Amino acid sequence: MLEHVITEQPNPMSAGIDRLDTQRILEIMNDQDCGVPRAVRAEIPRIVEAVGRIAKALSQGGRLFLLGAGTSGRLGVLDAIECPPTFGVAPEQVQAIIAGGEESLRHASESVEDDACRGAEDLTGRGFNSHDVLVGIAASGESPYVLGAVRQAREMLAATIGISCTPGSSLAQAVDIPITPVSGPEIITGSTRLKAATATKLVLNMLTTVTMIRLGHVFGNWMINVRPTNRKLRERACRMISELAGVDMARAAELLCASGDSVKTAIVMGRQGLSRQEAEQSLAACGGRISEIIS
Repeated sequence: MLEHVITEQPNPMSAGIDRLDTQRILEIMNDQDCGVPRAVRAEIPRIVEAVGRIAKALSQGGRLFLLGAGTSGRLGVLDAIECPPTFGVAPEQVQAIIAGGEESLRHASESVEDDACRGAEDLTGRGFNSHDVLVGIAASGESPYVLGAVRQAREMLAATIGISCTPGSSLAQAVDIPITPVSGPEIITGSTRLKAATATKLVLNMLTTVTMIRLGHVFGNWMINVRPTNRKLRERACRMISELAGVDMARAAELLCASGDSVKTAIVMGRQGLSRQEAEQSLAACGGRISEIIS
């Protein structure tokens, strides 16, 4: 089955790499990596469509699920767990499912990738429904675990998106929106933790980040929903408030405390001269979109 998968083909540019010196190996690796952003750029029309579908679902109370096995699953987990601290969303809104569960984050358990029924069961076990969106992730596009989950999601009439690096893969054919950055053969044949993983991570960055921008969790290019849970993040929050509300750092710290540690609320309080309650009411009236209150 894998003989026709592009990520499993030998790369002529790295032939005999084991006989080269370290610098030359690194140069080849870097040269190969340079093609990954171009492969992702070619998929932007599909990514645009996917962002629209995800943003619509989340704005209507749906959730986003990132599901994969092995490296693909771990990339999904990495992206999902960054959404709450970065964008202030509830952990339930963006969820990751990895074949084999949390144990697979620490120890490779690739055999579970072959269980299609388990993929479907893990998805429904999270309460997945027709209002949600599933992003299935598999570099080869042939992971039974991912394909089983996609089939289940489609039976439930939910939106499905697939990220793979193999044109015409089973995953690409099974989903509503296939995103297929063709990263090509790896410098170590079949090691998709390299270019394919980089391409996948770039696509995931785009899907979640741009979705959150569309939902109003970013103002300008500032991450105004950051949760100030440590000293570094409190300082970052104060710098944002100072810049966007036009106050000094001391006043920014006061506003942050008065807002209940809500950067967005503190900015509105500072810019508009409002109380916390008034700022919260203003934000609620415009769906939390600070750009509709201040320009």
